[in-house]
Amino acid sequence: MADLLGGKGANLSEMTNLGLPVPPGFTITTEACRAYLATGREPDGLREEVDAHLRALEEARGKRLGDAADPLLVSVRSGARFSMPGMMETVLNVGLNDASVAGLAAQAGGDERFAWDSYRRLIQMFGKTVCDVPSEEFEHALDDAKRARNTTNDLDLDAADLRALVDTYKKLFAKHTGREFPQDAREQMDLAILAVFQSWNAERAILYRRQERIPADLGTAVNVVAMVFGNLGPDSGTGVAFTRDPASGHQGIYGDYLANAQGEDVVAGIRNTIPLQELERLDKRSYDELLGIMSKLESHYLDLCDIEFTIEQGKLWMLQTRVGKRTAAAAFIIAGQLVDEGLIDLDEAVMRVNGEQLGQLMFPRFDLSGDPKPLARGVGASPGAAVGKAVFGAPRAAELARAGEQVILVRRETNPDDLAGMIAAQGILTSRGGKTSHAAVVARGMGKTCVSGADALEVDTRNGKFTVDGTVIREGDVISIDGTTGKVYVGAVPVQPSEVVRYFEGDVAGDQEGADPLVSAVHRIMSHADSLRQLRVRTNADTGQDAARARRFGAEGIGLCRTEHMFLGDRRELVERLILARTDGERQDALDALLPLQRADFVEIFEAMDGLPVTVRLIDPPLHEFLPPLEELAVSVAVARERGEDAAKAEALLAAVRRMHEQNPMLGLRGVRLGLVIPGLFAMQVRAIAEAAAECAGRGGNPLPEIMVPLVGAVQELETVRAEAERIVADAGAGAVSIGTMIEVPRAALTSGQIAEAAEFFSFGTNDLTQMAWGFSRDDVEGAFFWRYIELGIFGISPFESLDRDGVGRLVRIAADEGRAARPDLKLGVCGEHGGDPESVHFFHEVGLDYVSCSPFRVPIARLEAGRAAVETAPSAAAG
Repeated sequence: MADLLGGKGANLSEMTNLGLPVPPGFTITTEACRAYLATGREPDGLREEVDAHLRALEEARGKRLGDAADPLLVSVRSGARFSMPGMMETVLNVGLNDASVAGLAAQAGGDERFAWDSYRRLIQMFGKTVCDVPSEEFEHALDDAKRARNTTNDLDLDAADLRALVDTYKKLFAKHTGREFPQDAREQMDLAILAVFQSWNAERAILYRRQERIPADLGTAVNVVAMVFGNLGPDSGTGVAFTRDPASGHQGIYGDYLANAQGEDVVAGIRNTIPLQELERLDKRSYDELLGIMSKLESHYLDLCDIEFTIEQGKLWMLQTRVGKRTAAAAFIIAGQLVDEGLIDLDEAVMRVNGEQLGQLMFPRFDLSGDPKPLARGVGASPGAAVGKAVFGAPRAAELARAGEQVILVRRETNPDDLAGMIAAQGILTSRGGKTSHAAVVARGMGKTCVSGADALEVDTRNGKFTVDGTVIREGDVISIDGTTGKVYVGAVPVQPSEVVRYFEGDVAGDQEGADPLVSAVHRIMSHADSLRQLRVRTNADTGQDAARARRFGAEGIGLCRTEHMFLGDRRELVERLILARTDGERQDALDALLPLQRADFVEIFEAMDGLPVTVRLIDPPLHEFLPPLEELAVSVAVARERGEDAAKAEALLAAVRRMHEQNPMLGLRGVRLGLVIPGLFAMQVRAIAEAAAECAGRGGNPLPEIMVPLVGAVQELETVRAEAERIVADAGAGAVSIGTMIEVPRAALTSGQIAEAAEFFSFGTNDLTQMAWGFSRDDVEGAFFWRYIELGIFGISPFESLDRDGVGRLVRIAADEGRAARPDLKLGVCGEHGGDPESVHFFHEVGLDYVSCSPFRVPIARLEAGRAAVETAPSAAAG
């Protein structure tokens, strides 16, 4: 029921049903939140329902909200369908006021310090969350109080100090809100509930949802739960536990504990925690009970669980559990472990990981062969090798990243307001907190490198620097952080290929005893994904070297070989000769010079992909792309004339460029149009392909060339090119060569039934299809206004990054259905960048394409996602 109750509410209910010690409470559903956000007012009937459930809660606890002598206090916490750590609001200790603070002290056996500590926390959280009082105002006041006591630890403040701090906080509240801090307990609770609803649309929550692709219309539930107190003295505390290490996947006892504290202290990282194992020494009974509950929860959820708990004077309470966020490496390792333990099968293991995580594992790692000396060491909270300029604020990190700089965000501890900088940074470094701090949890969710709790760092965010044993690192200085070891280095540490890339390259084995656990897990899951998938995976490659590497990565052919790349470099002069040709003879001379060069290129590629299909796209871009820019050429001609130099060649070239100039060349003379207008151009390319295939076959090879005609919008265009191509292929004795087309013009998709009569295959060029369907020029719009479209929610993600299913996807579906209706054996593939996008791969599986094609590096990602798509659509999965 997570859609209705939110993840937190559903899991609190689940733990209650399991008989675990959960404080009583109730959940206000996501429906209520959506109704509030739609109308801007409290939904009808909500107050009456809250009244009824509050009475039940008061009866369960034997206390009443607002009772001065024996008060019930509650927490008011958000809980969305998908975990959004720290992105929405929480208010603890709701129900305290000037009168009931004495009653709370009495409940605690006369502990006034505890009562005033709880009251100052309420004013601070309520002020920031409900009334937008700047949090730094409260933090400065707390720092002043600690300085007056000559301490850096808030535990050294006594009851009198905290009472005085409450007075200061109340004055700050009144200054910023124009009213006194509310003394009515029910008003506090109602305002906190509405604030949690509103926090769904807070800037940081919106930003996080975009980053994680969480739908914007879900809303959040609100959980109202009786308070239990971890700040009641040394026999109390709060902690976070994981049933397995979320960074490495290793089994064991992982987590953080903080004595005499409330839960926000742990995730905020304001005090460094102790390892969870230390709890055994402090409170063995609670520790043993916690381990039993952890085992029970993992067996119930069949996955790594992230648990929040509080101990109140020796009594253990479970405050939350969820399937825990984990690093990419941990995801693969844990999936394999759960298979070995008989908790899940291999199909489920494939679904527990994804292509994005696999991509993270393929990033380079530090090369430590030079034995660099670490400057400091913290907790390896989220693996990876990150190098960048140190910056000390989120806005600055985002600013530099937009300018193309690589940055490391350095903070004492992060908070949700730092999210934009965390997204922009290569990695995150904090001097406080552990594996369960805000920085660690969010970084793991985003796949960012993070080192937390490097307490040797004296971080001075105001002056933009940090100091370690006299070494000063200022903003702009380059540092390197290792999210696996937790080490921090001065300067840029060199990187080397990851073990996972070495596995795909064939340098290390994944199926031998003693293999690296991560490599072994990747091998096992990838092997199963390959056995399941229906989509084949090809690569986009234009050289033999790229083709060979992609084949090692598991590519089953080439789906796109761009021939225009073969006209660059030293061959530009030949292209200029072709363009400048004034007679048929001059043009043919240029083509004859290009023919052997193209043939040699194709031989190299066919040999690298021997026995696998190679789809060669005939030249696609307009020829002006191979010439100097018009303005630059005009200037050089003018300068040559001024100096009295011979400008004849440059003038001829300028005349040709002017003759070919188009206002919108991407919609002009390119693709099939170019082949039909310039006699012999396509014929030369087809001959080079056919002769290369014949040469390879003559050496005993098995070349499988496919010729793809680009930018076809009418069947007559393809028929004209095909007729000539078939004659050339027959003359060259190349054997069977498939001829098809790229579907990249909307008209081609809409007339696909006609075009299929002349095509043996379709390959969807989704980059151009997206440009033409939307009317976007990709080179111009992404930097110009896409950021604003994403900000406004018009796009969740760029349609060039993940396929627009509703528009462009519909064109793909129409072309696939009508093309196969006309030609049942029509082969269908995709060769745009969407072929390597995980979300898009699932769509292409649903449509029934035969293959996707992507860059060599993304071939393993596409293989995995194709396997996951097969599991998702299997009859057993649908039934489940």
